[in-house]
Amino acid sequence: QTEGKGRLGRRWVSTPGSSVLLSIILHPAPSQLAQINMAAGLAVVGTIEKSTSLKAAIKWPNDILINGKKVCGILMENLFEGGQLKAALLGIGLNIRLDVSCYEEISNIATSLSGESGMDLTPPEIVPSLLDELDRVYRSLQGGTDIYAEWLARVETLGRFVRVRHGDSIEEGYLASIAPDGSATLQRSDGSQVTIFTGD
Repeated sequence: QTEGKGRLGRRWVSTPGSSVLLSIILHPAPSQLAQINMAAGLAVVGTIEKSTSLKAAIKWPNDILINGKKVCGILMENLFEGGQLKAALLGIGLNIRLDVSCYEEISNIATSLSGESGMDLTPPEIVPSLLDELDRVYRSLQGGTDIYAEWLARVETLGRFVRVRHGDSIEEGYLASIAPDGSATLQRSDGSQVTIFTGD
């Protein structure tokens, strides 16, 4: 894959040889769709921590952070035919050696594995580990393992104030809880709550 796509059709900033950009076709049961996203997050976190000395965290719903900066985005698109789920397309964009300082729009919010670790890493070095982790977590999920608790423990933004793009509006509040189906409950400043099934 030579170009990445982010949520809402955004372009994933990358240069040749700077990032892992991959898409995988999966065939999960409809009841597992929410946990596929969680499995991918755990796989990326595991890959980062096994390949470097860095600690990684998850930002709900689909980003991986190192020291508060985005190093990876996860995107899942479900493919339906005749109202039936046919497949899930899982996309992962992981910055390995991207020089984020060259891109003003992301220089303060994004990072890379090499930039954070000081290691001279390349995408071909990381891909086998990432695929192994994805295979391990996906097989565990298919075998009936509930990965929700493990995933939730890695969500850095739980209990913190967040701003979430929800449709055409922006919701602000404390991320009070995240359910096993991936939906999040935000506690607004006026005391009211709103449940969001996906965000940005």
